Amino acid sequence: MADASRVVLGLGGCVDYELRLTAGVLEQLVTEYGVTAAELSSPTAVTSERDLVVSILSYVARGGGGEHYVASAAALESFANRYPHRATLGGTSVRAGILMSRLGVPSTMHLVSVNDTFRRLLPAGTEWINSGTEDTTYPHLIVQYDRGLHVRAGDIDVTAPFPNRLIYVNDPANSAMLLTDELGPRLAGAHVFLISGFNAMRDRDELDKRMARLRAHMLHLPAGAVTYFEDAAYHEPAFSSRVRSALLDTIDVYGLNEDEMQNHLGRTVDLLSPTDIADALAELSTLIPAPTLVLHTKYWALAYGDHAVTWAIALDLGTVTAAVRYGHGDDFTDADVAELRSRPRRSASVTFAADLEQLLGSRVHCVPAFALDVRNPTTVGLGDTFVGGFLTAVARSSSEETP
Repeated sequence: MADASRVVLGLGGCVDYELRLTAGVLEQLVTEYGVTAAELSSPTAVTSERDLVVSILSYVARGGGGEHYVASAAALESFANRYPHRATLGGTSVRAGILMSRLGVPSTMHLVSVNDTFRRLLPAGTEWINSGTEDTTYPHLIVQYDRGLHVRAGDIDVTAPFPNRLIYVNDPANSAMLLTDELGPRLAGAHVFLISGFNAMRDRDELDKRMARLRAHMLHLPAGAVTYFEDAAYHEPAFSSRVRSALLDTIDVYGLNEDEMQNHLGRTVDLLSPTDIADALAELSTLIPAPTLVLHTKYWALAYGDHAVTWAIALDLGTVTAAVRYGHGDDFTDADVAELRSRPRRSASVTFAADLEQLLGSRVHCVPAFALDVRNPTTVGLGDTFVGGFLTAVARSSSEETP
């Protein structure tokens, strides 16, 4: 297999504190803080533990997922300590790299912060470069909840219609997103480059400097390298378009999930309506005119562009790996993957994929998700795992084409 220099994954990573919500703790906090149902109707800034409870319940009520900056690191610590939680490694590039390592594809990670926990949990043999000058730890709070979670206290009575995950962050290292001078030379031998992480930045001038610096580093990429950009929830929403304007002409594949798609469009989209998705893709391709859009959701994953079918194997492997993680978390085995591949796909998703391809022709290739019924699914890192599976297929293809 290719060496680690052929795949460069950036641009930041972190330690996550993962926990699963339970009704009892939330009900206690609703009562303690006097949270009311009226407060759950609109998003709120998160500056305290009370704000955190309001934000979480707002998402649980609709089964949504999201990411937010939290002004108080103490609020994150306080909330995490109310639940059993475990430390894991996070960031799209890091989770994708861990999955790729599991599948036999080594990579080099660009990091902005490392510490003893990071070193302990990173797969043996993983290469990394780091822009930080000293060890730092800024844990991200990763909250997952199951479908059917029922919270009833005061006048609040909510039940989660879907499982999902929420990310809450106070991380100066990822907010700064410094780039090491080693990045350009590493990119000189890369066949795959993943860009993610700028969503955590909060200073416009610093963001512009980082965009210019990244473009300079990317001049080292060889001809034919695939650059994949993974979208995210921006802590400063206006920065999303600023990043796109700066980087779109350098991007081959622009990936996003259903939450990010609907945020861009400013409306809810029926994910199983071919006409709704066709309209959404037309709008997205105007807003985000990348050569290929990759949209991954709980029902299907698709590529949209002039050469959509080129990404068929990558879409399928991304779908498989995300589904295995959903059912087995970090502890999946080769046998779990084989068993999953024998399962049927969602019937509604199969019908949707066929109808969408009939509607849009060769401009789209759609892979249906699997029919899964998991009692306690893992909802953390599914998009990151999809990206890792997708890029594994891309890297394997590149390795076959290039001696």
